[in-house]
Amino acid sequence: MRTEYCGQLDLSHVGQKVTLCGWVNRRRDLGGLIFIDMRDCTGIVQVFFDPDQQAAFDKAYDLRNEFCIQIVGTVRARPDSQINTEMTTGEVEVFAHALEVINHSEPLPLDANQVNSEEARLKYRYLDLRRPDMAGRLKTRSKITSLVRHFMDSHGFLDIETPMLTKATPEGARDYLVPSRVHKGKFYALPQSPQLFKQLLMMSGFDRYYQIVKCFRDEDLRADRQPEFTQIDVETSFMTAEQVREVMEKLARELWLEVKGVDLGRFPVITFEEAMRRYGSDKPDLRNPLELVDVADLVKDVEFNVFSVPANDAKGRVATICVPGGAQLTRKLIDEYSAFVNIYGAKGLAWMKVNDRSAGLAGVQSPIAKFLDADVLAAILARTNAQSGDILFFGADNIKIVTDALGALRLKLGRDLALTKLDSWAPLWVVDFPMFEEDGEGGLVAMHHPFTAPCNMAPEALASMPTNAIANAYDMVINGYEVGGGSVRIHHGEMQQTVFSILGINEHEQREKFGFLLDALKYGTPLHAGMAFGLDRLVMLLTGTDNIRDVIAFPKTTAAACLMTDAPSFANPAALQELAINVLKKTDTSQENE
Repeated sequence: MRTEYCGQLDLSHVGQKVTLCGWVNRRRDLGGLIFIDMRDCTGIVQVFFDPDQQAAFDKAYDLRNEFCIQIVGTVRARPDSQINTEMTTGEVEVFAHALEVINHSEPLPLDANQVNSEEARLKYRYLDLRRPDMAGRLKTRSKITSLVRHFMDSHGFLDIETPMLTKATPEGARDYLVPSRVHKGKFYALPQSPQLFKQLLMMSGFDRYYQIVKCFRDEDLRADRQPEFTQIDVETSFMTAEQVREVMEKLARELWLEVKGVDLGRFPVITFEEAMRRYGSDKPDLRNPLELVDVADLVKDVEFNVFSVPANDAKGRVATICVPGGAQLTRKLIDEYSAFVNIYGAKGLAWMKVNDRSAGLAGVQSPIAKFLDADVLAAILARTNAQSGDILFFGADNIKIVTDALGALRLKLGRDLALTKLDSWAPLWVVDFPMFEEDGEGGLVAMHHPFTAPCNMAPEALASMPTNAIANAYDMVINGYEVGGGSVRIHHGEMQQTVFSILGINEHEQREKFGFLLDALKYGTPLHAGMAFGLDRLVMLLTGTDNIRDVIAFPKTTAAACLMTDAPSFANPAALQELAINVLKKTDTSQENE
């Protein structure tokens, strides 16, 4: 139906007769001439209709935005004064000889000239995807997946598919369940990741595996999460954590070089403990120069209980952030920042403006200055390297509250005060995570997943001191986003059973849920390690958006619903009966209690 694509026309086509297919992007009627910008998947070209071609001109009179059309015409060079440098086809235009309207368009529910609500964009996603910026993101996504496949193939990885209908296993979120018609009363689970299958592939002797695969997690959503997401899944045999990181870092660097023309350089490596201490986050944004500085040892003896009590508590923390030039902040802004940290459990936010560092106590302005002597103040200013014109914000409470509150404040200050270098890239590796964390009910949960191996720890030592264990795990972080994570896996049955026991999974449950894995670990399991990238998040970063829904063709809302198809929907009663499923209506508990 066409001989050329709109966005590929240039001066080499001048004088040629072409047939184009696409949509009306914009129409302009100048009386004697009618101009349209015609769009297809490659871009836009200007087409004009002249009364000399009366039939085509008459049809063009009725054209409106998003009409689907076919044009036959001749490519002409634009006069120098009319060249459009903002269009790739701006040096040429097409003189239309013939026009066929393939399909009309009703008035659009989306307005191309204004910002549409995300609800409208998701409901009419097929129209939203016609926009060049949205189409461009999906094209970039396709390029990224192609680059990943080429990289993995060239490094000896095999692309192997794993099942979508599988057994429910605990991996940190609720499973999506699929009822079985054949096995009534039983359910498959959609995989949260191919974790156990890729480990089994290593046990099967496949040295290097990868897969670009759909994963499913029934969890509360936010801007960078979806109930179904795509993962670049990787597993290797006989490679150390450092070797896995080296290959995966090379992949990330090649992606940024090919897609953005940016050399990320070598990634620095910091520990989880250092990340939390200096940045208040296990995925720190290193574009932000602000850091948390501990000062508990300096304020242990001050007559200010807000500082001295947590400073003398093994589970407490007193830390500060020094903001260059922050002394200019108004009291109103300081109060807003104080209210902000309340979200994270902080009871308040102490502050100190350094108006003249050389003047000692007389040179600072702060409600807490009266509780500090000259020596303590001098020590704080020296440790934080505070200069005249800076402000210090203090957090004092238990370790988690101070770390979370000041970590979030650090990010907010970086944005608000334009301290974060938004036009730069800051990758790093975070390593040495704790194996376990408290679940809030007196138990322990795996920080990564139950199949992660500890660093240099025997099963007996792990069982006796689980909270001291460090996981042989690693996360890749870029600009404050965790883009991928992985670990060395447990390859001995005794260690795996020890971890299950620490997590409160008894022997019966271990056999019921993981019997196949425990059996496989008996037969010469190799040392193996792997990693998984969030493809959606990678594409989000590489296309410059902060909303993961912008890089997925047909995403769900934060309520896990598809506004376009109205999914999820109620099932046909006959289908439910065939599956032996009875849907119970939610009862009014207030009436039941009466």
